[in-house]
Amino acid sequence: MLSLALAGFAGFMETAGNLVMGAYHYGYHYGYGYGGGYLSYLIFMLPALLLGLWAQAKVSTTFNKYNKINNSRGMTGAEAARMVLDQNGLSYVRIEHVNGKLTDHYDPRDNVIRLSSAVHDSTSIGAIGVACHEAGHAVQHAEEYTPIRIRSAIIPVCNFGSALGPILIVIGCLFAGNKFGLTLAFAGILLYSLVALFQLVTLPVEFDASARALKVLGNSAMFADQDYKGAKKVLSAAAMTYVAALVTTVLQILYYVMVIFGSRRND
Repeated sequence: MLSLALAGFAGFMETAGNLVMGAYHYGYHYGYGYGGGYLSYLIFMLPALLLGLWAQAKVSTTFNKYNKINNSRGMTGAEAARMVLDQNGLSYVRIEHVNGKLTDHYDPRDNVIRLSSAVHDSTSIGAIGVACHEAGHAVQHAEEYTPIRIRSAIIPVCNFGSALGPILIVIGCLFAGNKFGLTLAFAGILLYSLVALFQLVTLPVEFDASARALKVLGNSAMFADQDYKGAKKVLSAAAMTYVAALVTTVLQILYYVMVIFGSRRND
């Protein structure tokens, strides 16, 4: 979960960088003035960029803090995840160690939770929070939680939209002076909007998995109040990266709509 949060943020930064360069060229082409598109994009995207940077810093500092504090029971991340699984009748779900840092995830195809070195054998508060969150995803799949079913179903079309959408937007903006170019640009925006749809559906999935994890930690007499509060801070910080990613995508879409309509007015 945290690995996805960090990976999502890295992807957001790469996408933002590419779109900044695109905005520079589009701005010049459509008469904003030399560098005007670049500056207008930065100003328009500034709230999302700041939110993303804040979310990244928050999740990193929070996890690092609680990764140094042991939980009151001395339970490892793997043991905590096993506890959540067993309480929900998921004894068949395996727990494995995986190399890397914050590479934790649940694989529904193999019914296995893979925990990184920083989580699997760690007794930190941060580790049990992350591990229980991944166990929460396993419970979601077992219960056929509606948002996670929707997310799984739309992954192929969202991947298609995220790959083809930006290409159509670029081509469409270059030829936005005619109907064909505008059609391509708007088709690209619609396809790229599938990314926002995926991110929107992801929010309840991640928040619910964290809620399930915290419910177990809060209701279990094995953990102290400080364990619950620390895990909640870690999971809440990670959740904000998903919010930041959605805000960034929505603003990118709005910016391109503005660019297209601006080009029509100029023509």
